[in-house]
Amino acid sequence: MDLTFALCTDLHFGPEALYRGKLRKLSAHAGSLLGAFVEKMNREVDPAFIVNLGDDIEDESPEADRARYTECMDILGRARADLVHVAGNHDTVHLSEQDLLSLWGRRSDGQPSARGLYDSFDRAGLHFVVLHTRELKDRNITLGEEQLRWLAADLAEAQKPTIVFMHHSAADQHLVGNRWFEGRANICLVQERKELRAVLEGARLGGQRQVLAVFNGHLHWNHLDLVGGIPYVTLQSLIENLDDDAPGRPAAAHAVVRVSRSRLVVEVEGAERARYQFDR
Repeated sequence: MDLTFALCTDLHFGPEALYRGKLRKLSAHAGSLLGAFVEKMNREVDPAFIVNLGDDIEDESPEADRARYTECMDILGRARADLVHVAGNHDTVHLSEQDLLSLWGRRSDGQPSARGLYDSFDRAGLHFVVLHTRELKDRNITLGEEQLRWLAADLAEAQKPTIVFMHHSAADQHLVGNRWFEGRANICLVQERKELRAVLEGARLGGQRQVLAVFNGHLHWNHLDLVGGIPYVTLQSLIENLDDDAPGRPAAAHAVVRVSRSRLVVEVEGAERARYQFDR
């Protein structure tokens, strides 16, 4: 049960973005940074698959968003590894579910199946779940009862160690110091996170917890929360400006995850490195 996969998130192809008057999203670097990530995965890591955790574009208009999302998919498509996509809130402003499924190249007879923007698949004796968190702009982030019911049934049917991918966070993160979301938990944390965590913690395999870890992006920082014995890992944006303003220094963040029978190791690479290890 040895498996390696890689993660990237919050690529934000499109116009560079200011926040509170300071340059925060170095989107002009998105193409080169993503290309370098893909080349590194091909040359050095050779993961089984790459997970794109969402917010591939900085939404602007239907035409611009489709063109930029296509550019992003073209670069990711250079990877030798399989690709797993998560829809972010910026991705769904002007692009529909069918738009995204088409751009992902998902087919009804493929794996993951074309259920929609949430799904699951198996690889190397492990089960993987992709959740779709929905943002009502400046209001809240939700999963919905239907998706929560589906998740509980999916975990029960899978009966395998499971890893979950989503765009927003299901942990009660302490947001002090976050440039984007301090005091704004409603637009970065899932509204039904307690209900979601109850489903994840309730899934058991022979008396042991079934869910090994949950990964998300969106918050533009590296963060680790351990809740109910489950690690919730937030990955920094590829293009976040680590300096206070222009000209800026991109985080170039990505992660490599190695799963064995005894442990799960997460290595966050880029300008802000981190390493997490969890025994199974």
